Amino acid sequence: MSDTKILAAMQNTGSSAERSLRLLAHLAEGGHAISLAELAADLSLPKGTVHRLCTQLLDTGFIARDVNERDYVIGPALRRLSLDTLNHSTVRSLRHQVLAELVAQIGETCNITVLDGAAVLYLDRVEAPWPWRLTLAAGEHVPLHCTASGKLFLALAPQNQRDLLISQLSLTAMTHATITTIAALRQECAVIAAADYSMDRQEFIDGLVAIAVPVRDDSGKVRAALAVHAPVSRLPPEQALDKLPALQAAARRLGRLM
Repeated sequence: MSDTKILAAMQNTGSSAERSLRLLAHLAEGGHAISLAELAADLSLPKGTVHRLCTQLLDTGFIARDVNERDYVIGPALRRLSLDTLNHSTVRSLRHQVLAELVAQIGETCNITVLDGAAVLYLDRVEAPWPWRLTLAAGEHVPLHCTASGKLFLALAPQNQRDLLISQLSLTAMTHATITTIAALRQECAVIAAADYSMDRQEFIDGLVAIAVPVRDDSGKVRAALAVHAPVSRLPPEQALDKLPALQAAARRLGRLM
């Protein structure tokens, strides 16, 4: 069920717990910082009630204050809950099977990632049987500005969320090819948004290329990214594009598990 449907189902309920869930669902669906006044208007609740709910949710870590201290965003406790839900044993097994079948089909290492704050978090990974490999386990983080999945999340995020994320990035040069200016990163995001896929052309690690596609749920919202990576000697960028149809087909299967 989409976030919009969840909100609609809870619209006529009145308990404090249900109001808290409505508030959390609205923040998560919005994907950007929201003020107290906006929350009250959007949820049709008195400002005093919303203030009380926000105070409780701040104390438990389910929401957090934005950098301007006036607005609210989802907090670390809600992100952990979301990731725990995604990693539920049954769903994870089905997701891992899709990933394993993709690796068997294209012969290269593939991974599933999600946006976690201002970084990319690895959810799952299946290695291809090659001697040269990059080992990043589930639970590890990589940067947004120089990875295929990271740039994809930036490019497909709502503009206000993208602006906020970019403002938080250091744009550290990881290799000679890393994008290190805001103007260049914004231009790259525009290209990625139009193409609906992203490439890492040795921007994160010298000698490594990657291509990533979005994983969307049934409402069309980007929930994760699916990527393949390999040494450039084995998978030049032009050949990496040949993997797009298989990646996109697997992403559609994964979308039904999100």
